[in-house]
Amino acid sequence: MTKESIEKDDPMGPSTGGGFFRDINVEFLIHELKDPISVIETAVRMLLEKPDKFGPLTDRQGKALNRALRNSKKARGLLADLLEVGRSDAGCFQSCLFNPASIVDEVLMEALEAGDASQWETAQETGLWPDRDAVLRNLGIHLTRSDLVRGARLCQDEAKFRQIVGNLIKNALKHRHRRLEIGMDVLEDQLIVEVVDDGPGVEKENRELIFERYTRLKSCTLLSRTGHGLGLAGARILARHLGGDITVKSNRGAGAAFRLTLPLTLPENS
Repeated sequence: MTKESIEKDDPMGPSTGGGFFRDINVEFLIHELKDPISVIETAVRMLLEKPDKFGPLTDRQGKALNRALRNSKKARGLLADLLEVGRSDAGCFQSCLFNPASIVDEVLMEALEAGDASQWETAQETGLWPDRDAVLRNLGIHLTRSDLVRGARLCQDEAKFRQIVGNLIKNALKHRHRRLEIGMDVLEDQLIVEVVDDGPGVEKENRELIFERYTRLKSCTLLSRTGHGLGLAGARILARHLGGDITVKSNRGAGAAFRLTLPLTLPENS
């Protein structure tokens, strides 16, 4: 069977993740990459955190190692994204009850740490929510949670939910000029998460193409700055496997608004 016939027969289609791990060598490679990346991350951490054992660092050395550490975390996160997409293709889900608002709070802090360590430190020093909200607003990050979502319990795959929201928040943090808005609500039996930035936006003709895996479009402002569309593509694939979807509203130069909808309970046929 040729590659073309596989994609044609795949009911999910090439842009929604069907057949993502048809080639077992890809999944094997991802698993094999996890260990060396973990070794690199551990070694860098030891150099940064144990100067008594390895010797003191100059400012330039410390900055270089912190940069290496941040990028090793990004690489590990990318592998995690790929594995979650592959598990979805294989029908592997682990449902549990959790509060989505709490998860979004945690994922936001993780995204800040990976993207801007100084902003993360500023927010981390303020303690727990809701005191942290005021500090985040000063950083241009605004969170809005309805009363319904504060008390909501989602019966979904928590790991995949983290990956979806994490990709949307990281994307918005990377492209925003000054402002990022995260809104959460519950409408009937659906959880709604909106992530809005004031960045370069997405041209109308590229709104669907940004969800294609590995898409590179010179004319697309968003993708020209991300380098590839794997993050957004993976997020939509996971959302659809969980019975939901991701849509975008945007115009060039006017920011982007990504809307995630998920059923409060994972559908049985997922």
